[in-house]
Amino acid sequence: MPNTQTSVPLYAQGEVLTAANLNLTNSGIPVFATTVTRDAAFGGANEKVLAEGQFAYIEATNTTQYYDGAAWQAVGASALTLISATTIGTTVSSVTVSSAFSATYDYYKVVVIGGVMSTSTNIKLTFGATATGYYAFVARGTAAGASDFVGNNNATSFDRIGAGSTNGFYCDINIGDPFATKLTKVEATLISLSTTSSYGKTTGFLNDSTSYTAFTITPDGGTMTGGAIYVYGYAKS
Repeated sequence: MPNTQTSVPLYAQGEVLTAANLNLTNSGIPVFATTVTRDAAFGGANEKVLAEGQFAYIEATNTTQYYDGAAWQAVGASALTLISATTIGTTVSSVTVSSAFSATYDYYKVVVIGGVMSTSTNIKLTFGATATGYYAFVARGTAAGASDFVGNNNATSFDRIGAGSTNGFYCDINIGDPFATKLTKVEATLISLSTTSSYGKTTGFLNDSTSYTAFTITPDGGTMTGGAIYVYGYAKS
């Protein structure tokens, strides 16, 4: 592309500037094909040293970035960034999302939507291979006004982080510190999508300090077909 460059030059005193020199800078913000060429453009021989306040445009993602002195940040970035989208297959009994969590974010949103269940049932959540230490409180109610409260006391999973039926399924889960070596916190909205089932809220924590990168969504019975699992990270600032 006409504006693409591979270096941000450092000019020496007394140097004669050519048209080619000036054409590297007359687009304003330096333009790079990828983040790889961006990173290679600073700090080399006759190149500008990367410093706080530097801007760059990346053609591969059509994004403008700035350097904050420690890392490149997106200009005008949303508070929520899509990390992954995992398609749910046909009549599956569980779905594991790998590489969902990292040091980049402390707080995540997971949305499961778009498919159907083979039967009306709750949806469970587990982290990694851990099958113990799940503590949660579930407040549920029905459209008819009935209500109850359910607890998970050192359970094998978060048992009610979503629900579904032959009409569809839905999970909206906020997760805190899954990658950090801290207790993993969970808050989830329970919407059954069935006129005879309950709706409510689940809040709890996983009682260990394991660093997790993956999680699994599992129906309490039956199977899931279609839809997807979306993982978002909340910006730290």
